[in-house]
Amino acid sequence: MDTARLMDRAQQYWLLCRFNRPIGTLILLWPTLWALWLAGEGRPDPLVLVVFCVGVVSMRAAGCVINDYADRKIDPHVERTKSRPMAAGKVSAKEALSLFVVLCLLSFCLVLLLNLYTILLSFVAAFLAASYPFMKRYTHLPQAYLGMAFGFAVPMAFSAQTNHIPLVAWVLYLAVLLWALVYDTMYAMVDKDDDLKIGVKSTAILFGDREREIMAGLQVIIIGLLVWVGQMQQLGFFYYAGLTVAAGLFVYQQKLIFYRVKADCFKAFLNSNWFGLAVFVGLVFEYL
Repeated sequence: MDTARLMDRAQQYWLLCRFNRPIGTLILLWPTLWALWLAGEGRPDPLVLVVFCVGVVSMRAAGCVINDYADRKIDPHVERTKSRPMAAGKVSAKEALSLFVVLCLLSFCLVLLLNLYTILLSFVAAFLAASYPFMKRYTHLPQAYLGMAFGFAVPMAFSAQTNHIPLVAWVLYLAVLLWALVYDTMYAMVDKDDDLKIGVKSTAILFGDREREIMAGLQVIIIGLLVWVGQMQQLGFFYYAGLTVAAGLFVYQQKLIFYRVKADCFKAFLNSNWFGLAVFVGLVFEYL
């Protein structure tokens, strides 16, 4: 393979993994870091921290690849996705599946550095990540399923750090699941018209004209669950200061989606990164 061809393949695989759009990696990374800081009481094991950070990058990339493989006949009909490598015919199905397997193997090799409990949990995480892209064909709740997949790093982080999963981990998992449901519904609002035309299901369609009110209610529940986490862990001022900032960001997101303008809905989705950061900064300062 000549150099030009090799560079082209590398570029297409880079785009297929969505490394040019790190927002997805960040909103998967923040709750992972929340869990590691809580489980390690502010001092997560360095090996566990490195494994999870690299694993987040590789598994998010794997998720993007299998998502585009699953949607290879849908994406060409959606304005936002028609230029993706598979939709544009620049990457074959065989290439995508091969890349997916390589990324999953990399992630599994990383997990092998951890305890047996976490290794076993990784099979559940892999199943959730691989099956998520197909959910939009069968249920109007693929965003909730995404939350299950994205949030599973939380119990895994506790198992890796402490070799057990306490109640606080499951409360945090539920908060992360609902958070993903909210921000991915904002994302789905951008594609709502196209999804209705081609028959793809989403919570943006399921919630109808009540999506803002439903998401607002879920956001209140999320903050409530995170307050509960703080109470169980006996956290103090800095954690709740971070939550206050995060709650303010939820209010801002509601303002953005108020008129259902696609560009503003996408901005609200992107703003979720700052929500995750606000909670994490609160945790870091609390344990310092």
